[in-house]
Amino acid sequence: MAPDPCSGERINLYSLVTYLPDPLGSFIDQLRCELVPGCSLRAHVTILPPRCLQEPVAAGKQIGSTLELFEPFEVQLNEVEIFSKSNVVYLGLARGLSKLEALHTALNCADVFFDEPFEYHPHITLAQQIAEEQISDVFHHARYRWAEYTHQRSFPVDRAVYVQAITLSNWVDLEEFRLGSAARQ
Repeated sequence: MAPDPCSGERINLYSLVTYLPDPLGSFIDQLRCELVPGCSLRAHVTILPPRCLQEPVAAGKQIGSTLELFEPFEVQLNEVEIFSKSNVVYLGLARGLSKLEALHTALNCADVFFDEPFEYHPHITLAQQIAEEQISDVFHHARYRWAEYTHQRSFPVDRAVYVQAITLSNWVDLEEFRLGSAARQ
């Protein structure tokens, strides 16, 4: 029997994400594997980028109580883009951006605060850590495949998942929180 990859030592690195439902999530998972073979991360939008925390349990409680103040909302995906500073290929958002920014601002304080190296810009990462000479091909392949996608390009943000790193490319779900009135039921 193989060892459980979630049972070993964990890194003091936490994040808050919302996963994309299927069929959208499965499509983006497959696309990510095409663009970066071996990518094992589930398709998601990051609400709080990875951060070290002094009090992870208190941070989780703060996250839960803050998310109760926000009602669920819809996110609409846009086109494939590139962050020029980091060469990350991603899907931009056409709707829901300001609500994700408001969530991020409300959460990034007290036990959860982290002085982030980049300005928060909600998106869905498709490929990162790719060689400079591959960026154009990866970008064009991502655009081509995204144009082929025929299902709904939006999804509800009604829950968020507090995650912790086991390695820099392997994360484990710690707790799922529902947004708004659904969280209080």
